[in-house]
Amino acid sequence: MPYKLHFISLGCAKNVVNCEQMMSLCQEAGHTLCPSPEGADAAVINTCGFLSSASEEAIQNILRMAELKAAGKIKKILVTGCMAQRYGEDVPTELPEVDGILGTGSYKDIVSAVEDVMSGAHPRYFGDLDAPVDEFGRVLTTPPWYAYLRIAEGCDNWCAFCIIPKLRGKYRSRPMDKVLEEARGLAERGVKELIVVAQDITRYGTDWDGKHHLADLLEELCKLDFHWIRLHYLYPDQMDGRLIDVIAREEKILKYLDIPLQHCNDGILRKMNRRGDKAYIENLLDTLREKIPGVVLRTSLITGLPGEGEAEFEELCQFLWDQRMLRAGVFPYSPEEGTPAAKMDRVDTAEAERRAELVVDIQSRIMDQWNEDMQGEVVEVLCEGFDGQSMSYVGRSWAESPDIDGRIYFSAGGEVEAGTFVRVRITGAMDGELTGELADE
Repeated sequence: MPYKLHFISLGCAKNVVNCEQMMSLCQEAGHTLCPSPEGADAAVINTCGFLSSASEEAIQNILRMAELKAAGKIKKILVTGCMAQRYGEDVPTELPEVDGILGTGSYKDIVSAVEDVMSGAHPRYFGDLDAPVDEFGRVLTTPPWYAYLRIAEGCDNWCAFCIIPKLRGKYRSRPMDKVLEEARGLAERGVKELIVVAQDITRYGTDWDGKHHLADLLEELCKLDFHWIRLHYLYPDQMDGRLIDVIAREEKILKYLDIPLQHCNDGILRKMNRRGDKAYIENLLDTLREKIPGVVLRTSLITGLPGEGEAEFEELCQFLWDQRMLRAGVFPYSPEEGTPAAKMDRVDTAEAERRAELVVDIQSRIMDQWNEDMQGEVVEVLCEGFDGQSMSYVGRSWAESPDIDGRIYFSAGGEVEAGTFVRVRITGAMDGELTGELADE
């Protein structure tokens, strides 16, 4: 029997892909996808569980659906994804409103789970986390001009602060022919910006033969009909000379690199089980800037890690200022149950949050300086529509990744269609975001 289903995806781009695959499987099975939960037979909440705050967000969404269920506006609630994997044993007790659970190894079982809950059962699917990556179709939920391409699943880095390997399994690269087949389909559907994602894209193919194959894959992707190819996430210890050369040479690959560093102090990097020291990181960043002029570097940083005293924190601040990392996601350390770091001594939460605010302030000053330097420059912008609040068009250049960075607001004498590329002259800044006007007018 066909049912009406509403999907909610929380967390990262990889989760978006998983949710799109489940939507496709349900659609193929004859079910209808509903844009809002009211009136749906079941709501499927694809959760993030990377941090406690992400789990709390998932719980809030579950409780919101539970209110609709109590009011008779939906019938069943299914919970999937990382939080379901992490707390699968606790969810039935703590959240009795939930009718079924799928772990991260069981996205393929979504159709069976829907049928189970609608028949009154309470399914608990927890498949093999280390199994080969499932190959499914997708229902794209991003705007038609960009899409994510997930090239691998899992993680082998085992950073001391991170729970992901326990939630997603060992690193498994998708076969290159499958990746390219999916990419061709996305290009044929009109996708103009392809965003290559995995927990660590730099390890792509190392689980086959010990060799790095990301550069090989990128060369093939650049032969396809994409205008932009964006890369998330490049781990610093896995970036070799050939990969850097391909990124520098290929015009379609955006000179925007997301390299999660987390910290710069040698002692803290060792405690975090990160490979490479501060000297290695500085040398890598120098090499990238030398070979890729104008490269925009994004990173992730954590404050309040076990072992971070005032001296280590000041070193991190000076490093950020010296390196002028243009984009940074800054997070106060969260001790996650089940990770080695959770057992280590650390600064208290309030101090970690204070330090994060100080780093954000440094980052804001760096961005303000960059925005000032950009005045008068003409940049290629992917228009994403008209913003009624600012009464201007809005878009992104190579320097802004969707849903992560800011956007560029620009004026135009005529209509600009969403999904088209235009040349914009930067003329100002507004709340840290650039403003401009069409350069051809």
